[in-house]
Amino acid sequence: MYDFAHSAFGTIVVTFIFSAWFARSIAPDDVLGGVWWTRAVTVSAVTTALIMPVIGAMGDFGGLKKRFLLIATMICVVLTAGLFGMGPGDAWIAALVFIGASVAYESMQSLANAFLPEISTRENMGRISGLGWGLGYFGGLLCLVPALGMVSGWLPEDGGLNVRSTNLLAAGWLLVFSIPVFLFLRERQPRRRASLGTYVRMGFGRIADTARDLRRYRQAVRLLVARLVYNDGLATAFAMAAIFAGAEFGMETADLLILGIVVNLTAGASAIGFGFVQDRIGGKRTIAVTLVLLMVAIAMAWSARDLPMFWAAAILLGLMVGPNQAGSRALLGSFVPESKQGELFGFYAFSGRLSAAAGPLSYGLILGATGSHRWAIASILVFLAAGFLLLLRVDEEEGVALATAEGAPAG
Repeated sequence: MYDFAHSAFGTIVVTFIFSAWFARSIAPDDVLGGVWWTRAVTVSAVTTALIMPVIGAMGDFGGLKKRFLLIATMICVVLTAGLFGMGPGDAWIAALVFIGASVAYESMQSLANAFLPEISTRENMGRISGLGWGLGYFGGLLCLVPALGMVSGWLPEDGGLNVRSTNLLAAGWLLVFSIPVFLFLRERQPRRRASLGTYVRMGFGRIADTARDLRRYRQAVRLLVARLVYNDGLATAFAMAAIFAGAEFGMETADLLILGIVVNLTAGASAIGFGFVQDRIGGKRTIAVTLVLLMVAIAMAWSARDLPMFWAAAILLGLMVGPNQAGSRALLGSFVPESKQGELFGFYAFSGRLSAAAGPLSYGLILGATGSHRWAIASILVFLAAGFLLLLRVDEEEGVALATAEGAPAG
């Protein structure tokens, strides 16, 4: 359910509406807007990477994952609503507000991921993870329907009111649909009362322990490294999709929303469907298949000279990105000892956010040097190919055996 709740931020703010509005209307031009947007994404990603392993450790020790999840959710709601006030000329303040909201959003995702071993077993983790990602994409799909109405005539266009109001929709969506999670989700770890200083010291201490223990979880480390690289491509594709489509094909906000609806529909269906496939063929094979087809999709987008080819690339991207993300989360979950789930999922967020920094940063550097979004998007292929090669080194059977021997995944 939480995947359904937080989907509006990723769909409306990061991928399809606010990012394009920022580049097209808030920044002076789309090239500068694209460069500045990549820098904002980079700063938010690095910040998240630095804080999440510690928060995960503190959450595990103090039984505070649910409380931290609530705090991060409320921060994201408030700051996302604040984006409503951003207009032309507000590029720096808009970037700062977005950075804060994005850090909260990524923190929410990491904390929610840490509950996966508590609500699933090794046998059904792929299905549970796939169902979560699928609900997330369907949530993104559903929130785009009223958003399309808002930008297509429900609201006046004066001052971009119709576009800016979609930020209020994203904030409200997260607030309303996260309520059942906080009412019914139960945390297995008992609450331990201690001072803030004790939590911080213990958090850093357990992170240090996890870092020393990582050699025991070498398959988890290999997966994290591979994901760090291939997630560069995925993060860049999502962060820059709307900006690329607007700059190269002249797609307006309403067109981008229709594209978003189609992509989320295909991504949601495939995430759920591939969850069952993963439980049969294994997480590593599932991820490998998706990476190959993601490379095909990016090559199609790079070479596209008309909208039909770009649409085909976007649909293929949607079909594969859901299973890739769900498969990565579930495979790591199968490598996680229960006592270390918070820290290892914190490192999962760490690798994901570092890659979310490097990919868009590379895009921005190429865009700034060439002025071409087309050459910038071609850089995604390098990250996907390198991540695929690193994935081949992961031994799924060994990783699952070690986690099982230590009493995890939880079930």
